[in-house]
Amino acid sequence: MLTDEPDWTAPIEELLVARQGSLGRIRLNRPRPINALTPGMIAAIDSQLRAFAADTGITAVALDGAGERGLCSGADVRTIRDWLVSGEGDPAGFWQAEYALNALIAEYPKPYVAFMDGIVMGGGIGLSAHGSLRLVTDRTQVAMPETGIGFFPDVGALYYLSRSPGETGTHLALTGVSVTGADAIAVGLADALIDPADWPELCARLSAGEPLDTSVGEVAPASGLLAQRDWIDACYAGSDPAAIEAALSMHTDPDARAAAGTLTSRSPLSVAVALAALRRAAEMTSVAQVLDQDLRLGTAFMAGSDFVEGVRAVLVDKDNAPQWQHGSLAEVDQEQVQALFG
Repeated sequence: MLTDEPDWTAPIEELLVARQGSLGRIRLNRPRPINALTPGMIAAIDSQLRAFAADTGITAVALDGAGERGLCSGADVRTIRDWLVSGEGDPAGFWQAEYALNALIAEYPKPYVAFMDGIVMGGGIGLSAHGSLRLVTDRTQVAMPETGIGFFPDVGALYYLSRSPGETGTHLALTGVSVTGADAIAVGLADALIDPADWPELCARLSAGEPLDTSVGEVAPASGLLAQRDWIDACYAGSDPAAIEAALSMHTDPDARAAAGTLTSRSPLSVAVALAALRRAAEMTSVAQVLDQDLRLGTAFMAGSDFVEGVRAVLVDKDNAPQWQHGSLAEVDQEQVQALFG
């Protein structure tokens, strides 16, 4: 079977598209920042997906990323921070466009296959986890690291994390730690694990009109995350973030105490909001509802949150010494948290 690369075109410099037989292909093409999403990329992907959906000759769509480091490191939050600092740009419009694209993927009328190789974080999860076939590899590193930059886990990811086994999703949402492809399958963010070398052949099969399902890979690889459920489920229960931190810090398992240290380094406000949003998402019935919540929170976070300071510390100055507005989770006023939900 032929697995040659198709003839790519570039509607914008940062995105490649191609028609390979009956397969529509989209490749993020900003490899240096691990394909971090710009407003132009989001608009171009949205437009291309709508074109593929209307094209009767296209039977499936496949998404991957250029470069060797990963599919997508998330949204270009440095630019969004610059907009907030300068008063220029449209941060709320960015979130609105991104979440609308996530909703389009979640409701896409044709098979949408995402190759989640390498780093897949934040906005990268928004482009992949809502697909109909989500393929990870042994190189995959998945995370929703937003609490570390003063934001919250968005792009509809809380729909899945609120339904993960036990409290594993709570652990990932609050700490933002990276997990493996096997763990991503375990928590519902992916479907099957494949060898990275198999991707071209799978695209060739899709291009020939062959429908693919989870049988193309391993659907239940051993998950180190699930192996830690004893302390995760015990410590992350409930809706009090300070109580969760205390339970982690006092647990006998060193991994639990390490998680407490990680939680302490995150924005207290962001952790508290993430927990409240996760618990609310568990009661919602669709990705669209969670994305609506994300938009309300994303807009509210443009003022009065730790986002500007968090991005400065992690991605701009890179001193990793953010000065959060709260000294601890115990200092976060729940009325302030609830007010952000509108």
